[in-house]
Order: sequence, then C-alpha cells, then structure tokens
Amino acid sequence: MNIYLDNAATTPLDPEVLNTMLPYMQEYFGNPSSSHAFGRKTKTAIENSRRTIAKALNCLPSEIYFTSGGTEADNLAMQAAIFDLGCKHIITSAIEHSAVIKTAEMFASKGIIKLSIVGLTPNGHIDLSHLEELLATNEKSFVSLMHGNNEIANLLPLVEVGELCHKYNAIFHSDTVQTMGHYSFDLKNTKIDFINAAAHKFHGPKGVGFIYINRRLKTSPAITGGGQERGMRGGTENLYGIVGLGKAIELAYAHLTEHQAHVRGLKAYMIDLLKNELPSVRFNGDSASPDSLYTVLNVTFPPTANADMMLFLLDLEGVACSGGSACSSGATKGSHVLDAIGALTPGSASLRFSFSRFTKKEEIEYTVGKIKELCTIAVPA
Repeated sequence: MNIYLDNAATTPLDPEVLNTMLPYMQEYFGNPSSSHAFGRKTKTAIENSRRTIAKALNCLPSEIYFTSGGTEADNLAMQAAIFDLGCKHIITSAIEHSAVIKTAEMFASKGIIKLSIVGLTPNGHIDLSHLEELLATNEKSFVSLMHGNNEIANLLPLVEVGELCHKYNAIFHSDTVQTMGHYSFDLKNTKIDFINAAAHKFHGPKGVGFIYINRRLKTSPAITGGGQERGMRGGTENLYGIVGLGKAIELAYAHLTEHQAHVRGLKAYMIDLLKNELPSVRFNGDSASPDSLYTVLNVTFPPTANADMMLFLLDLEGVACSGGSACSSGATKGSHVLDAIGALTPGSASLRFSFSRFTKKEEIEYTVGKIKELCTIAVPA
C-alpha cells in the first residue's frame, strides 16, 4: 500500500486541472504577448485565470500578479517593502518559512534593514502584545507572518494583525501558501498589503503561483526586460501553469465546505486513533486544536529505538510523511519550528502528517497501525 500524507509539501494534481491544462500544452500554444489570434487566445486564458482568482478572494484582477510560486512572492513582497515603500524595519517570527527568515536575515546582514523577531506563546502563537511593542518603538515596519504554519498548524488572526499594522502604518505581508484554497479570503475588507500562493499546495501544477499587491501600493518591476504582468514581471508567462492555477482555485472554492468537512474529519480521526493506541503521544503547537490549520498534524511519539529512523521506516511501509517543513520533506535534521517552541525531544520522533481531499480513512488506519508497531521497540536501558 502506498499512502501519501505529505500534502503540506505538495498535493497531487487534480485530474480536472490537468485536463484543463492539456489544450494549452498542445493546441493553444501562442505567445500571450503576440497580437495575432494565437496570442490573443492564450492571453485571454491568462486573464480569465486572473479574474477567477480575484473573484475567489474578493479583490481586483489588477491586484493579482503571477509568479513561479510562494518563495518568489515572499521575496518580492519584502523587496518592495524595503526599496519602494520605505520600510526600515522587518518584523517576523522564528517559525516562518525559510523564504521569509533567510531573506530578512540577508537584508539585515547587509545593514539594509533592522530585523526584529516577535515573541511566541508557549504553543507557538504570535505574541500580539510584543508585536505591538515592536511596531510602536521602531521605524516604519514590514511585518511578515504566515497565515497557517506549515509545520505546527497554528493560524494567525489575519484581521487582528492587519488592524494592528494599519494602526502603526506598517506594511503587512502574510504567506498564505498553506491556507490558500482551504480558507475563504475577503481582501477588500482585510487590512493587508501582500499575500501569496503556490498552486501545487491545492491540487494545481508546480512552478506557478501568485502575489496579491494591494492597489494602493506603488511598487517597481520585480523582473525587468519585458512588459508582462502589466510591466511588473518580465518574461514569457507560464501559460499552462497559470491556466491550471485558475482551475485549481475555482475547484477549491466551489467545493470548499465539502472539502473542509472531509479533511477535518480525517484529522480528528487520526488524533483519536493515536491517543487510543499511544496514550503518551504529544501534538505539537496548536495542531490538535479544532481551530488550527485543518490539513496539518504534528506529532511527537513516545521514545523508541526507532526514533531516528521513523521517517525512513514509515516510507518502507509505504507511508509518506514529513520530518521538516513543506520544502524540506524527507530531511532528517530537526525542525527549526519545533526548536523555536521548545518541542524537540531527544529519543522521540516528531513527524508531520498532512491531508488532502483525496486522503482516505483506511489510509489513516493503516498509518496509525504501522506507527504503533514501530513505537513498540523500547529505548535500550
């Protein structure tokens, strides 16, 4: 049996998305920048995808710019805040994606900005009082805090943080890679400046995503040399990727309530099974809470001689999960997120299981059974 429980890293492509993309790989191949009928056909497809996304998020199509994915968009938001919007100070957290943390550290190391790391509560939530303190006592800030944590499933109160940033004239960016296609957004009525997404996190193709840039912001081109994306990002567009992204968004939001109920049920079922089979199991961060990101569950298992090999041994049993972040699946080094909240436990394996609408109940049962077998080998005295 082959079981895929690493959907926070990437999701399988929806067959309906693939079928929508195929004509743009074969029949409709025109360059979208060409003025003839071949180009007009593909340009229309790109703009239709843009309108589909904007409708789903309640924003303007002109506020959506296509990118290669979430990492590029994280970088673009930070660069725009520093070089176009006058931010001298970055506020982020120790549990952000490395695309945010490492980029912020790079700018700080060059003396371009001051970097502050906001405090966390014991279970990994952002300390909003400390955030306000940092906003109040520094120059104009760029705040980058992810909406749904990709490892411990904590959710950021977007509206509350947006209001706080607005109060202090800060620029607010939230990486929504893990929540796009899984939660509703109302961008016209949320005080937020940038969000971003990657299609492959909600059953779309890899190598394509988008960044939302609030229309009130004036930003410079991210990639020069072409007039694509209204002059913001030069280079021939990833046509069939953008078409697939639009279809994936459409499907996600057309069936959102149904998908949420299915995945929430699977996660709750796995939590109950683990508690029954391994009573000393621990759930990290807020991942076992009904109010957490419902696609992710982070678990620390009882001490066992198999701890260091747990990820590998589950793989041998046909179960794919993760020991690190969404971009580090298969890595054996300790998670920087768990380290930041003090949840790394020597002699115990900590794994992330992440679910999708294609996950089945019997796959959860098989996985928990294999975990129980692997955890029965005690640590040598």
